[in-house]
Amino acid sequence: MQDRTIPLCVDLDGTLIRSDLLVESALKLLRHNPLYLFRFGAWLLRGKAHLKREIATRATLDVNALPYEQRLLTWLRDEDAGRVRVLCTASDQKLAEMVAAHVGGFDEVLGSDGVRNLGGRNKAETLTARFGERGFDYAGNAASDLHVWRHARRAIVVNATPAIARQAGQACEIERVFEQSGNRWGIWVKAMRLHQWLKNLLVFLPLMTAHLVLSPQALLRSSLAFLCFCLCASGVYLLNDLLDLDADRAHPRKRLRPFAAGTLPLSNGLVATPVLTLAAFAFALAISPRFALVLLCYFVLTLAYSFALKRIGMLDAVVLAALYTIRIIAGIVALQIGMSFWLLAFSMFLFLSLAMIKRYTELDMLSRNGGIQNSGRGYAVADLPLIQSLGGSSGYLAVLVLALYINSTASEALYRHPQVLWLLCPLLLYWISRAWLIAHRGSMHDDPVVFALTDRVSRLVLVLCAIVVAGAI
Repeated sequence: MQDRTIPLCVDLDGTLIRSDLLVESALKLLRHNPLYLFRFGAWLLRGKAHLKREIATRATLDVNALPYEQRLLTWLRDEDAGRVRVLCTASDQKLAEMVAAHVGGFDEVLGSDGVRNLGGRNKAETLTARFGERGFDYAGNAASDLHVWRHARRAIVVNATPAIARQAGQACEIERVFEQSGNRWGIWVKAMRLHQWLKNLLVFLPLMTAHLVLSPQALLRSSLAFLCFCLCASGVYLLNDLLDLDADRAHPRKRLRPFAAGTLPLSNGLVATPVLTLAAFAFALAISPRFALVLLCYFVLTLAYSFALKRIGMLDAVVLAALYTIRIIAGIVALQIGMSFWLLAFSMFLFLSLAMIKRYTELDMLSRNGGIQNSGRGYAVADLPLIQSLGGSSGYLAVLVLALYINSTASEALYRHPQVLWLLCPLLLYWISRAWLIAHRGSMHDDPVVFALTDRVSRLVLVLCAIVVAGAI
């Protein structure tokens, strides 16, 4: 029989919410000004509680959008309203009170006060002094909560690992367990955007155009280059998601991303981001310092795009096209072969067209939903005809560059029957026209490169192109 006179103490980070307020607020400050990182170090010298207070004083969190643990909230609502409930957290008192006011139902809030960090043993001592040994029940999730459970009457275990859940059972009686949900590997695959690795297949394009596919050494170097771009891209995706939590939670689709939804701890991202990035550059240096420099350009340009350039109309599309082209340049550098003017010009025009399709698709969806201005972007719905015109023209210019290449002496040096390559022009014209037709009808995938690699007709066109090239060799 449940004794309703026993207070129920609830942890905040990782328990009431599927996130961490310290990390969230710190990331928000860093997004505003990266130089805050140096101030964090100075504040930490005066203690973790002081660090939390300084960050909480400066950061403004939208507590309405935080990823709350709905199963726990439902359980709390079903509990007897007469029972004393205490929100007890290592987060700063100011932020904890904001969350408590939003959730409601808490009689008291205990948090770090700028001097004493209310976590682990300090939390256990505070609750024991206030309610007595075994005089309270406690809901928590982490290893630090074991200190509290050793003095609690009963434990409510929320999103804890099986090992922590077992140790909680050894420390006190278990009242309720809310098990971790979701496949951990599947969540990581989603966070690292493994489907976006398809774009990095572009590094193999120079391998094919230079007819080096049968060279084991060249294939190895291109494969290693592909791995570098995949690791680097995933590192950037994780960093971008960590610094863009508010915007993602306000987006109908992006709110389901692991960090925004709280299905993956922010601390995991803080570790994985530098590990992936450093691994990418370590492999890049193994290829060559010149290749590492190209990867660095890609990394810097990607960060610049994510945090600033994507908000500047037209420049964002050019930068997107450049990022695709850099992958091809990286493939050339990895193989240590000469740059091809024709290949780079063709790719720049083609990918500019695809970047325009991406923006057109976003604006078209906004228009269908009754919107006018694309928030965070440099476009309005009124720009749709212009974007369609520029994007279609850019795609056709790519076909023109291809035609000029076929008619040049450069194609004669690589192909025995270069005239067969003329069949590529109508195939590419059809594909570009069809892509824009699908975008115009509102049926385009929000990433046209993913569309190009997953659409059945697009794959058929790709196969036909490969047959044409094989016939020309």
